[in-house]
Amino acid sequence: MPTTLGDKLVVAISSRALFDLDESHQVFEEQGTDSYCQYQIEREEVLLEPGVAFPLVRKLLALNQGRPDQPRVEVILLSRNNADTGLRVFNSIQHHKLEVTRAAFTSGESPYRYVSAFGAHLFLSADPDDVKKALEAGVAAATIVRSKASLNVYSEQLRIAFDGDAVLFSDDAERIFKEQGLTAFQTSEQASARQPLSGGPFRNFLAALQRIQREYPPEKSPIRTALVTARGAPAHERVIRTLRAWDIRIDEALFLGGLDKGDFLKAFGADIFFDDQQGHCESASRHVTTGHVPHGVSHQG
Repeated sequence: MPTTLGDKLVVAISSRALFDLDESHQVFEEQGTDSYCQYQIEREEVLLEPGVAFPLVRKLLALNQGRPDQPRVEVILLSRNNADTGLRVFNSIQHHKLEVTRAAFTSGESPYRYVSAFGAHLFLSADPDDVKKALEAGVAAATIVRSKASLNVYSEQLRIAFDGDAVLFSDDAERIFKEQGLTAFQTSEQASARQPLSGGPFRNFLAALQRIQREYPPEKSPIRTALVTARGAPAHERVIRTLRAWDIRIDEALFLGGLDKGDFLKAFGADIFFDDQQGHCESASRHVTTGHVPHGVSHQG
């Protein structure tokens, strides 16, 4: 029988999110494909430094420790490199002892079409166009935001934080806020408090994390999740009831009522935070690794 990825949590990541390829990418931008290929081949034994998403990938793969026969997580490399130039990436993966064995090298074309083929629950990339295409295909995806944030030394626990509307949930409520203002939004949410919100692009990813969490008592889980939302009372109730209806436990819920999210994400110790608002992402990226989710009403022309 063919090999399958079964019920693993599958995360697809681009080479530019996993490693620091800024210098290489500059060669591509300034000198073209041929020069870039020659540059990479000449340096294929020169190891790449970790990129913005490297610590997250290391923590994800750590969830497989002690389970060689039944790993929980699969990380897939998706790259616009070709097989020749991709050799440097794989050499660096092996040097850093990352258990990444599957990859797609697409020789300049967008690799997003392989996200669904691999059954990925999440796609992380440095290319906004690839991310948008993956979201349109129904996969949770985010553009890794350049960041100077220090690594999370809070604990070995994997900590992931999500915005609510247009990320975990649909953008239905956010549309009312954008089109009619805060008062109309709060009135609508109060009236709909017992009506669960529709799922957003990251609902299935959160559910996949939850499947791993359920293997452990809450106090011993290797994963901790948080909802960090600009909502405040009275718009909180619908969110709580929605998660209850989905049978999904979220460990921490921060209803900030419009306060800046950065300090709270730092206090939580997030390994990554996902938000659809560029301004929130810029603030968050000063403190934690951040993924921008270009989804919902805020990104429609």
